[in-house]
Parts: sequence; C-alpha cells; structure tokens
Amino acid sequence: MRLDKFLKVSRLIKRRTVANEACDAGRVMVNGKTAKASVNVKPGDVIEIGFGTRGVKVEVLNVAETVRKDEARDLFKYL
Repeated sequence: MRLDKFLKVSRLIKRRTVANEACDAGRVMVNGKTAKASVNVKPGDVIEIGFGTRGVKVEVLNVAETVRKDEARDLFKYL
C-alpha cells in the first residue's frame, strides 16, 4: 500500500493530500530514510512523522485498504 494512503487509512494524518504534502516536504521517514508518498509500506516498517516540534514514531502491524475508525489503531503501534 502507498505510504500516503496508509497514513490516511490509519488516521495518523487526516487527509491524503496533507499526507502527500508532508512526504513532499521531507517530514516522513520510513525505516530511517526520507520517503516519497509512493513508497510501498508493509508490516514491520517503522514510520517517523515530524509534526512541528514533536515527532511520532510508529511500527506498521497490518495493512488494510479500509478500516472502521475504532479498528484503525490496530494497524500500527507507537514506539
């Protein structure tokens, strides 16, 4: 699954366009490397997102095309 779509589906970022812009600005890293929005994400990958002065680091546990809001937290775990 594409990185920008995973960020939206998992609700780490609200909109896919915002996820796209974050990737283009270099604020998203996958496995320690700056990632474009088109990078494929798979279980076991570590994603780091820079939100202003704080950052979020998560590990991908599962990849799903669509999930309900209460199940979105099952797609990743915070590190």
